[in-house]
Amino acid sequence: MNIDKTKILNNICYTELVYNRINKKLKSNLTKSEIETMLFDIINETREKFFQKIGKNFYISNTENNIRITINSYTYRIITVDRITKIENKLIKDK
Repeated sequence: MNIDKTKILNNICYTELVYNRINKKLKSNLTKSEIETMLFDIINETREKFFQKIGKNFYISNTENNIRITINSYTYRIITVDRITKIENKLIKDK
């Protein structure tokens, strides 16, 4: 399946709760604007071979930043962001 990165970038959106969830998962204290800029940049720089659609979600894995972004494929809403472990990172790179 071909995933349109430009469409994702043009339509991503956030709920109020997701900002706190992202800061908690990344152990950071970023502002809403900083989170939005960071995620936009990460999605933009990630090659499309690291985009997956499983069920109703897109999973974008960026090995340089050790991050996986989960986005609802219908609403383009950011659901969560997770740190990728070294083992997961190696498995992703080997694909």
